[in-house]
Amino acid sequence: MRPAVSATTFNLNRISTILRSLRFASLPILLTAVAATSGAQSRRKGETGAGLSAEPAVPAILAAFDKYEVVAMPAAHGDKDLDDFILSLIRNTAFTEKVNDIAVECGNSLYQPILDRYIAGENVPFTEVQKVWRNTTQPMCGISGFFEQFFPLVRAINRGLPPAKRLRVLAGDPPIDWDRVSTIQDYLKFKDRDTSIASVMEKEVLSKHRKALMLFGLVHLMRGVDVPPPGNAVTIYEKHSPNATFVINNLADDFNLPASATSRFANWTVPSLALAKGTWLGAIELGQVFPVPFKFDQNCRPVYDFPQKKPLADLIDAFLYLGPDNLRLADPIPADVALDTDYMTKWLWRSSLIVPPVETLKEFDQRTVNSADNPLLPAMPDISAIMPSLIQSCLERKRQNNTLH
Repeated sequence: MRPAVSATTFNLNRISTILRSLRFASLPILLTAVAATSGAQSRRKGETGAGLSAEPAVPAILAAFDKYEVVAMPAAHGDKDLDDFILSLIRNTAFTEKVNDIAVECGNSLYQPILDRYIAGENVPFTEVQKVWRNTTQPMCGISGFFEQFFPLVRAINRGLPPAKRLRVLAGDPPIDWDRVSTIQDYLKFKDRDTSIASVMEKEVLSKHRKALMLFGLVHLMRGVDVPPPGNAVTIYEKHSPNATFVINNLADDFNLPASATSRFANWTVPSLALAKGTWLGAIELGQVFPVPFKFDQNCRPVYDFPQKKPLADLIDAFLYLGPDNLRLADPIPADVALDTDYMTKWLWRSSLIVPPVETLKEFDQRTVNSADNPLLPAMPDISAIMPSLIQSCLERKRQNNTLH
């Protein structure tokens, strides 16, 4: 019989949606809307419309490596269409001619030696390498269907390549050892994720003059974001390596454009890429279309400190179009993850440590089964609508911490 992890009034369905679209960068909770924002799309090569000009996505992304050391884009936040596109990109035979490394958010740097051995094709038990993405600081990584496929795929690609051409996968998450974490204070020692990511990129990619695909939530990637100090990952390492990164964001319903604007994309090819600079879309200010990140102050009041007045073109270089928003598919939780009782018990406990309280494992199982009724990707929740629940969660955490002390 599975043990109950905790009772809940804060449904984990809501938490899972938030974890997919928000990034917990610091606590009291820094909520960063990582939902795939952006909104440019693309048309057939050579076509333009309303200042946008797009071309086929894969060759355009591969060509970007000729000019930039790093091409960065979101992954593994529940959008199956985006994740499938990334898998198809790295399977392209031209990819390994352009790229040396793939840096990932869902990778615990504590296990980099194990990851290196596995990706290189050595005999590493899968249960050992699973720790790389199951044991990160981010709960969404541990139930990601994308990374359950991604790591074995890169290993398989490397088998057909000479050693000099083989891809390396870099784990960007701080080296948290969950065997030594029992309180929120233990967890908070590893909250500075952007500094960890930037350090990996500087030491393993930029200083070695290598080329890397960078797969992280958008809030880690937008350039010129220096709040909270020292800033997000790209902003930190570009202080020493300016203009090293080509930042891509996919278009999704979280990019709050009116229907009159999105209708312009109806005839665009899938997939395609459009540059942001010099376009009506790139001129839109971030705060007008993006669920701007915020953090709670000591009294659990939301404080907004993100550069919401900056135009998108200052933060993002290009927009990836993968088709109509209402036809996007959600990444299901892999069966081997959902059925792993021991791991899911730990996963729910870790989730409750970050955003308490959560549901029991039985409730989670039932909700997972129920979600099969609709495989489409849910829309990003209205932050204002769920804000009371988020504030209540913050207050409950504060009471728990006061009780402990």
